[in-house]
Amino acid sequence: MPITTVKEKEKNAFTALKSVSGYKNPMQAPRLTKVVVSAGTGSTKDKKKVELIADRLAKITGQKAAPRLAKVSIATFKSRKGDAIGYQITLRGARMYDFLDRLFNISIPRTKDFRGLSRKGIDDIGNYTIGIKEHTIFPETADEELKDVFGFAITLVTTAKDKKSAESFLEHIGVPFQKEVK
Repeated sequence: MPITTVKEKEKNAFTALKSVSGYKNPMQAPRLTKVVVSAGTGSTKDKKKVELIADRLAKITGQKAAPRLAKVSIATFKSRKGDAIGYQITLRGARMYDFLDRLFNISIPRTKDFRGLSRKGIDDIGNYTIGIKEHTIFPETADEELKDVFGFAITLVTTAKDKKSAESFLEHIGVPFQKEVK
């Protein structure tokens, strides 16, 4: 049985969701526009940890991470305006589809006691945010630096108009949701 990729599933989303959502035109079917991967650095005192986060995100996504700078100085957090307080990567096109294939088929099933992703991460405008607690679930990262484990967020931005159509679309493209308890 051939493995279908996220891109192939997205292409036939109209035919699969036509009866459920009542789409009359293929342009009405939801599509993925981009995937945003973001991570906060926490304490900016440890420059090696900040560099490690940027390096690991680049290895995981295949694209260099852009630093996100502090807009204001906050004395209690010892952060100054212009300090790098996080990193963000926006994936589109082929890199986005490759990343999602690896995420859904390889990385997420490697999570300890995995029972599915929560449906609560879908917002009212059709985007879905996943929180990853440990970056070590990705095979691209080395398991030798276990003291520097960090978490990050992955946001799937879709053209879905509401929560219901986004949920059915994400289910169709292969997001491993939790089974609903009846």
